[in-house]
Amino acid sequence: MTLTTHQRHALAWTALAIAAFALLWLLSPVLAPFILAAVLAYALAPAVGALARRRVPRAMAVAIVELVLILVVTIALLLVIPILSKELPLLKQQIPLMAAALNEHVVPWLQSHGVNASLDAASIKAFVLKYLDANVEDWIATGLSSARIGGSFLLAIVGNLVLLPVVLFYLLYDWERLLAQGWQLVPLRVRESAGSFLKECDQMLGQYLRGQILVMLLLAVYYSAALGLARFQLALPIGVFTGLAVFIPYLGFGTGLVLALLAAVLQFGDLYGLLAVAGVYGLGQLLESFLLTPRLVGERIGLSPLMVIFALLAFGHLFGFVGVLIALPVSALGVVAARRLRDAYLKSPLYQG
Repeated sequence: MTLTTHQRHALAWTALAIAAFALLWLLSPVLAPFILAAVLAYALAPAVGALARRRVPRAMAVAIVELVLILVVTIALLLVIPILSKELPLLKQQIPLMAAALNEHVVPWLQSHGVNASLDAASIKAFVLKYLDANVEDWIATGLSSARIGGSFLLAIVGNLVLLPVVLFYLLYDWERLLAQGWQLVPLRVRESAGSFLKECDQMLGQYLRGQILVMLLLAVYYSAALGLARFQLALPIGVFTGLAVFIPYLGFGTGLVLALLAAVLQFGDLYGLLAVAGVYGLGQLLESFLLTPRLVGERIGLSPLMVIFALLAFGHLFGFVGVLIALPVSALGVVAARRLRDAYLKSPLYQG
């Protein structure tokens, strides 16, 4: 059977796409910092351009923007340190007491309803003393002595942390030139459709990123204020961390919820703390899901919750934690491409017969 020119072109592009995907999959451990740097460069390029238009040298503008980014990320990570340093010693003291209280009050109630349960307080206390009595230096020494962290895994983490800001600097510095060179490679006969596609992708990603940042800031203010009104001693670090961590769907909210529950159990030691956390985080989830995200982000990605979970798992499997961070922005591009393919299919002779 003789193939037409259009069919040969379609097969060639399909083979090229398959080869590119296979190459990405094989090189995924190496490409992860480059992909994350490209996503960050896309998000930060407007800020660099704004500084450059104010006659700031481009290298200095890139350095300023990157330093601000590093500062923000460092502050977000340091918010967890006071929580852990203050709560872990209390946790070591409270867990055996909580186990004894459960044995005294909850277990008899469960047994009266036919549930045979019991907690070995002595074993729980021994477990806590074994794993929570060590200081930070002991944990670091134990981690470094393990085969997984002490070898190439630690080297890869350190290498990526050093490589990421370097790659980001060069991408931001040459961003406009790289875009121009990439556009020169687009065939002339498809430039109109490609330009329309890229413009739609840029609009979707721009609205998503701007809206998501605003949602994060508003939720950080809400959680800090609400936990403060509930008399939490660590309201500010827990609230700010929860708000900023919502950019990782489900995982960020879940981590903040666990930290708040831990703080509630250790600070209050009664039902009030748990009810306060349930009220604050339940209302926060309602605000995010039904008010902030629909109005500020606009649900422009067009992914159902099931597809969001699948995207997070798939990208996390391919690229690790970096994949979780880039899953939704990349999926947004996939939605635009799928929409274009669907329209082309509905207009094709294959569908119309």
